[in-house]
Amino acid sequence: MAKYKKKRARELKHDRFRDTTMLLADRLGEKVAGRGRQILYGLVALVAIAAVTYGVIRWRHKHSDEAEAAMGRAIIINGAEISPAPVPGSRDPVFGSQQERSQRAIEEFEKIAAKYGEPYRSEARYFIATNELVTERAKGEASLQALSQGSGEIALLAKFALGQAKEADGNLGEAARLFGEIASAGAMIVTPETANLRLAAVYGKQGKKKEAANLLFNMVNAARKARGKDGKPVPEPAASREAAQQLLKIDPARHAQLTPLTPPTGLPF
Repeated sequence: MAKYKKKRARELKHDRFRDTTMLLADRLGEKVAGRGRQILYGLVALVAIAAVTYGVIRWRHKHSDEAEAAMGRAIIINGAEISPAPVPGSRDPVFGSQQERSQRAIEEFEKIAAKYGEPYRSEARYFIATNELVTERAKGEASLQALSQGSGEIALLAKFALGQAKEADGNLGEAARLFGEIASAGAMIVTPETANLRLAAVYGKQGKKKEAANLLFNMVNAARKARGKDGKPVPEPAASREAAQQLLKIDPARHAQLTPLTPPTGLPF
């Protein structure tokens, strides 16, 4: 009897557990049933959002691919060969004059600037401005001036191109100012060494031999004294070698005072 009571108690306990569980399940079922339409709408909304997001991402990738392809074609035209006659076997475009090439390049870059967003629009405008220096010089300089007022790589490139245009025009004071600003920026797109080489050339044209020599001397000395993280001398960059050659031409005595080149260490591979 005692065993039966224990068994029956376990069965009743089990039945209560089952009843409680089923009751809870029924209540949840009623709640879900009552909110089934809301849940369905929510699921549909999530699927729709995911589909739209996927579509936007694919469109952006496709749009970027199209912009890069268009930019590539325009750059090929921008650097195409100039020849009075077609080059046999060449598949690249060939133009009869620089004027003709620049005009065609402007047309291609204008299409990009009109159709695509950043960074392609600003890049295209930069190329348009540099080609306008050939087709309409005053307009090109005005365009470069406007671009140089911004920030970022395109602004520095525009400023450098404008400095070169001013140097070619004989406006050496303005060219020196622009190259000096670029050198002070310490950017990678137009390095201080590149800007200082042009600045030294402008100084030379201005008759400022001492300023040019000082600038070139400091460039080369800094490069030859540079050390890597391991404390060993780093290879002399091309800009430093060019600066040394310029210094030798304008002031051989100052060139003789340069820090001697440190021979490379270690065995070649």
